[in-house]
Amino acid sequence: MSFPDATEIDAPAAPRMPADAGRREERATRSRRATFIKWLRKVHGWVGLWGAALGLLFGATGFVLNHRAEPLRISPGTPQVSTMQLAVPDPAPDTPREMVKWLRSQPDLRLPARMGRVQKEPEHNVAWGDREVVQPEHWQMMFSSPGESVMVEYWVGDDRLTLKRNDNSLVATITNLHKGVGMSVGWVLFIDSFAGALILLSLTGVLLWTELNKRKTVGAVLLFGAIVVAVCVGLA
Repeated sequence: MSFPDATEIDAPAAPRMPADAGRREERATRSRRATFIKWLRKVHGWVGLWGAALGLLFGATGFVLNHRAEPLRISPGTPQVSTMQLAVPDPAPDTPREMVKWLRSQPDLRLPARMGRVQKEPEHNVAWGDREVVQPEHWQMMFSSPGESVMVEYWVGDDRLTLKRNDNSLVATITNLHKGVGMSVGWVLFIDSFAGALILLSLTGVLLWTELNKRKTVGAVLLFGAIVVAVCVGLA
């Protein structure tokens, strides 16, 4: 009958717990990465759907804007123009802002809701042939919307003012939507959401491409850093 050697009895078992713990930690890290990438894909997809919906509008209007000049000019259509004279109340408003308030109170005018520029040219001397005459103070007020605009002109001291209405074509109206002409703050914020969606799409797209791999992430950071440096140098 043989007995085991004493060295075999006293020898401790090989430590396996640290290796097993390392493998479990590595699997947990991979699981968290896979969960994050899955969530990132969902965000990228939903934001992409929002961006695609608005991209149809801005793509079409941007195409028209890109061809607004020669040699490949696309005409947005000829606006319909109409002009009328309107009697000024007595006493006449003292400032352009008071004139705007009075015009707003006239329901028959149906002015666009958005107030544009207001210009006030002071009284000054001008040459008329061999004489010098005084040109009275001149006011210009603009009311605008994507589909139409109304220009109001008034010479201080006159008993009438002139209103000139431009009705835009369909293409011009859509183009004004692209540029935000005559739009409210709500529309501006709505368009900002589209810009934010494009930024978020770019960031999530880069993260999905790298798959959180260290070498790919470093490469993407270096690439974008080089682009930013090149733009800064070009602007400088």
